[in-house]
Amino acid sequence: MKLVSDPAIAKKIRKMQQRVRWQDPLILQRGIDQTQLVLEDDQTEDSEFSFLVIGDSGTGKHLGHDPQRRVAELMLPHHQECRFMLHTGDVIYLVGSSEYYQHNFIQPYREFLLGGEHPQKIAYDQMIFKLPILPVPGNHDYYNLPIVLNLLSATTIPLRRLLRSRLDMDVGWHGSGTGDAYARAFLDYLQAFQFPGELAQHLDQYYTAKTDTGRCLSYQPGGFTRLPNRYYTFRYGGIDFFALDSNTFNDPPPLPQTREGDVDRQILQKRRENFEQEKSQIIETSAKLNPDNPSEAEQLDDLQSKLSQIEELIVDIDKQLATDQTTLDIEQLEWLKQRLIASWNTAEVRGRVIYFHHPPYVTEATKWQQSQTLAIRSRLREVLDAVAEALGDLTQGRPLVDLVLNGHAHCLEHLQTLDTGHADSHIHWIVCGGSGYSLRRQRDEGADLMETVENQSKLVARSHFFLGRNGHGSQKRRPYSSIRIDVRGDRHPKFIVRPLVAEWYQRQWHNHEFKPFII
Repeated sequence: MKLVSDPAIAKKIRKMQQRVRWQDPLILQRGIDQTQLVLEDDQTEDSEFSFLVIGDSGTGKHLGHDPQRRVAELMLPHHQECRFMLHTGDVIYLVGSSEYYQHNFIQPYREFLLGGEHPQKIAYDQMIFKLPILPVPGNHDYYNLPIVLNLLSATTIPLRRLLRSRLDMDVGWHGSGTGDAYARAFLDYLQAFQFPGELAQHLDQYYTAKTDTGRCLSYQPGGFTRLPNRYYTFRYGGIDFFALDSNTFNDPPPLPQTREGDVDRQILQKRRENFEQEKSQIIETSAKLNPDNPSEAEQLDDLQSKLSQIEELIVDIDKQLATDQTTLDIEQLEWLKQRLIASWNTAEVRGRVIYFHHPPYVTEATKWQQSQTLAIRSRLREVLDAVAEALGDLTQGRPLVDLVLNGHAHCLEHLQTLDTGHADSHIHWIVCGGSGYSLRRQRDEGADLMETVENQSKLVARSHFFLGRNGHGSQKRRPYSSIRIDVRGDRHPKFIVRPLVAEWYQRQWHNHEFKPFII
């Protein structure tokens, strides 16, 4: 039984465009750029500033501990010193349902929300942030429930087993609506306006900021805190930030209709069957465990982590087995290319940061060989290679991007690419995906990432720091994390990264301080 269903890319794009009334005539008449915002806090010109980063956070209280709330409490002392918070995706687990926003987002981050002293009164689609929270969607924010769960078909044996199990999966009874809950929570949901007059008045009230690309949305902390689109850009302190929706360019190419392709297809189908059997065993085992018993609660936590990990691997296999032609979000990738070129041709811009959900480089145990990782890495390289060709010597040897931030892998990691043979060489990458949901381990192969190029193995990246689930039995440790990044320097900015870590160990919380590192 599938627990999640990943909608087709074309459907994701179409639905999101409808919600923001993409390129509506009233928007075009006003010359509005729906991919840009201006953060109106009167400090955007400061060259030195700080911000927070979290990701893969959207879990509730599980088995006696509440990691997301603990991470939020670690960030509170930095609240006044940081200008905004970036979220690398997977805001709500397991299927982005609106019913879980109150428990899995509003309650944990209540101090960051207007009216947070009474969080139970805040509706998920009417949130106003005191500290700007600027997310990108993760795969779980798009997931739907399969039809068997949507119909509440409790007569089916697999569903009865799941309901009888002790796994607190935060599934609910409906899914994300192909990202609808995320859109209502964070985007400027223009589809809600039924009459042209209402839409025109709204646009004239909130799309008042002026940039080189036209009018754009004015993001006002404590007043109006909506995003213009699922992908967008903003400038702060001379740094251009690019937020991407990687869920619409992560489809792998279909397997070839050849003998070799048929063999690969059979191998994948067998792996999928084995995963389904393992899922059934996990659900049956969990039904026999008592969450009130500390040792059995730990085992349930491990089973929940394993189940969600298997479900993710099944989704990845399904993408490879799909027979349709790969859908590619060409419009977004072309937008990124053109905006990066423009950024490098703008004198006042001194650095660039990109953030999106799926990491192209990562050493978490399940991700490096996933087909989605390969697809994301390939498509980002194509964009960066095109940008490098267009810029020529303008970069003077600097990497095209100073920093890339990702989630999806449930860990905290800092990597750096070496000479990859592409324009993603010598870039710093931080995976911040350990802010609340079940943590993952580092792969057995360790910190060096090898890639096969022309039948030869080549070192393309190296991990300098990894923090995830580790240890076994009574020595098992779960370090949940967020980061604070301080931007310092002038024309060539430095990013000082401070891990903020709370570790769940032997049924108690322990805060850990890690030495900041500079990139």
